[in-house]
Amino acid sequence: MTIAEIKKTSEQKMLKSIEALKSDLSKVRTGRAHTGLLDHVMVDYYGTMMPINQVANVNLLDARTISVQPWEKKMAQAVEKAIRESDLGLNPQSQGDQIRVPMPALTEERRRELVKVIKHEAESAKIAVRNLRRDANQQLKDLVKAKEASEDDERRAQDDIQKMTDRFIVEVDKLVSQKEAEIMAV
Repeated sequence: MTIAEIKKTSEQKMLKSIEALKSDLSKVRTGRAHTGLLDHVMVDYYGTMMPINQVANVNLLDARTISVQPWEKKMAQAVEKAIRESDLGLNPQSQGDQIRVPMPALTEERRRELVKVIKHEAESAKIAVRNLRRDANQQLKDLVKAKEASEDDERRAQDDIQKMTDRFIVEVDKLVSQKEAEIMAV
């Protein structure tokens, strides 16, 4: 493996860490409704577990209400049950063949708990990025030991990887501050 390959794979892995953080942050419920909130809710569709968006239309009625309309009327109860039993703490209400999912307002205490959860997720992402930096630096040292790269090249590559690491950690901080502001907004 060359120095350029090490840098490239490290950057790709760090990008994946950022994408995973974005995905985790999108699942944290704020006071506002968004259709992505129900993406990981699984529905028992004739014995097969399927994501809710594959058995129903999921739309926003207003800023605090999600509308779920199953494609088959018989599935309405299964969809409602899946939403109720999910870990989101939502209470769906059935209206004929449409299910309304109102988003309860967050209390100040709950908002603070969510901020703690977000900061924990951010710290996990930062640890992942730092671990990738450590792995890349170890690969560089192995190249020098195998006499496939000079110590000067190793030093320059370590500096580049450190700059890359710093850039991704700043990105994590930016994502967290945006999500924190979103949660704390009443």
